[in-house]
Amino acid sequence: MEGRAKGWLSELHHARFREVVLHAAIRYGGACPAYCLMPDHGHLLLLGLSGHANLSATATLIRKEWNALLQPLGVTLQRQAYDHVLRPSERRRSAFQGVAHYILENPVRAGLSERPENWPYLGSLVPGYPSLDPGAAGFWRSFWLAIDDLTADEGPPG
Repeated sequence: MEGRAKGWLSELHHARFREVVLHAAIRYGGACPAYCLMPDHGHLLLLGLSGHANLSATATLIRKEWNALLQPLGVTLQRQAYDHVLRPSERRRSAFQGVAHYILENPVRAGLSERPENWPYLGSLVPGYPSLDPGAAGFWRSFWLAIDDLTADEGPPG
């Protein structure tokens, strides 16, 4: 958030944010394996579901629509996002899960929650799989089964 603005994070904002991310993911062929909203910023991990996925456009649409949600609250996203494209070594399943784990652990590192699953403003958004919950036992098995199902005709996600 610009100037690390606070006061915008609520259950309603979280629900609207999820809707924005899901629409962007569907429009541009992606998924969001992990996200975490903090009181003054947010983290997202995006995954392309095909060779035609456009994660740059996904991120652009999320930023545009998220700013539209924040604007009535007098808050805007900082001008330049911090984006990191995963290196090939970070795309292996175990390393990828480590990146997601790092994102989901943000509230614990910040002292806002003792456990990530107790923080109400994090999750996973995979089109067609509304019950995927990164705090649930067996999440990664269910997640990869969903991704394998969604990419069955495309090959591995990019």
